[in-house]
Order: sequence, then structure tokens, then C-alpha cells
Amino acid sequence: MLLLAGDLSYADTIQEQWESFGRLIEPLASQRPWMVTTGDHDVEKITIVHRKSFTAYNTRWLMPFEESGSNSNQYYSFEVAGVHVIMLGSYTDFDSKSDQYKWLQGDLNKLDRGKTPWVVVMFHAPWYNSNSLHQGEYESVEMKASMEDLLYKARVDLVISAHIHAYERFTRVYKEKADKCGPVYITIGDGGNRDHFADPPPDISLFRERSYGHGTLEVANTTHALWTWIRNNDDKPVISESLWFTTLSSDSACKASYL
Repeated sequence: MLLLAGDLSYADTIQEQWESFGRLIEPLASQRPWMVTTGDHDVEKITIVHRKSFTAYNTRWLMPFEESGSNSNQYYSFEVAGVHVIMLGSYTDFDSKSDQYKWLQGDLNKLDRGKTPWVVVMFHAPWYNSNSLHQGEYESVEMKASMEDLLYKARVDLVISAHIHAYERFTRVYKEKADKCGPVYITIGDGGNRDHFADPPPDISLFRERSYGHGTLEVANTTHALWTWIRNNDDKPVISESLWFTTLSSDSACKASYL
């Protein structure tokens, strides 16, 4: 299964680019599921009609949102291979009064860690980022302020974002500090690599690299999973980082609490 945290075609309202992107990926997308959410380049702003439109995205990328009790194609969840995957929308309302917030709260409350010991959350704009660009953006700062407590109390294992065109892995984090019961935050928007890191890196940032690349998550069993980041800049793929994660559901010191 391929997971993509937004910015699919970079169409930026040009409909022909949605079509050319679709034709380009068809040989791959026809072989395995592509589960996606929206990025800023997938938003179509039509100020006369409404604030934001996802018409082009929703027409071409219908995700199984209704099956998870969501009323929007921008956020949904599904389960595969012992993993509960939650896709969120960075460019859809996310405050505590929003439908997305209430849906996420309910989805986390229904988690069965006996059935799906792993919980992975994906959205586009990263909450943690030591890049010199995309600092202080509303979608990152305000969404983090609204939803970080929900993910922490549910003991989410891994949070994957994009937007930053580089790779960065943080330690387990909560409220800007290392926390053994917090999620591991990974930014993997490195289909492009034009951004720049700020120096020195914060203590919570453990690995970062400005290279094209992609990551793989191999779930070995109910307690262990292997994360690998593969650099694509060379003549052949090069494993630049590989490490094992242990799910928080197996850590007795990090018992989940739900709202």
C-alpha cells in the first residue's frame, strides 16, 4: 500500500495536470492501493463561491471516508495489517468545534489496540519542523494546538507529514519536548528537495537530510515495525536510515487515555 500525505499532482487548479498525473501513475496505482490526503497544492480557491474547494481532488481521489463515519473526503481512517491509519486534512477546519475534530475524537475513542496495536496518523503540514521555510504557518501551528492532545492521549505511534521538501525524523515528542509516550514525528515531503534546514537543529530532531527519497514501514508483528528512509539521489536507491519502532500499545508505562 502506498500512503501519500498530500500534494498529489501539483495541479494548482490546472485540470490538465490532474489528468497527466493520473496517466503517469496509472501503471503503479493499478497495482496497489494509493491512500492519500490533501496538500496545499490540491486546494482550489474559489472566493466567489466558497472559501476553499476540493472538487478536482474529490472527483478523482475518492477515499473510503463514509466507512469510517466521516462526512468528508478530507479525513478518514482505515485498518490494514494490524495498523489503524488516520488521514487528516490540514486545509479543512480543525478547531475543537469542527466536524473534523469531533470525528477524530470519536475515531480515537473507538480504537481497539488488541486488533490494531499500531496507530499511524498522516496529514500534510507538519507540526514539528526545523526547516527554515514554512515556519509559523497557520495550518501547522493551529492544527497542532487543537489536536496534539488528542493524538498524545491516544498514544499514536507515528505521525507522518509532508509539505517540507526534505526528510526529517524527530524523537517521540509532546509539547515541543521529548516524551517517551508521544508519537514519533516524520516529515517526508522529499519528492522534491528545495528547502533549507535551520542550524543548529533542535535536540528533538534526530535525523534530517535534503535529498529526494521515500520511506517504507514494514510491520513485523504486534510490537515491532521497521522504518526505512531511502535516498533516491544516487544512481540506485540508498538506505540512509533504518530503525525499529516499538508500539506504544505494548508499553505499560504509556497507557492510553481517551476523551
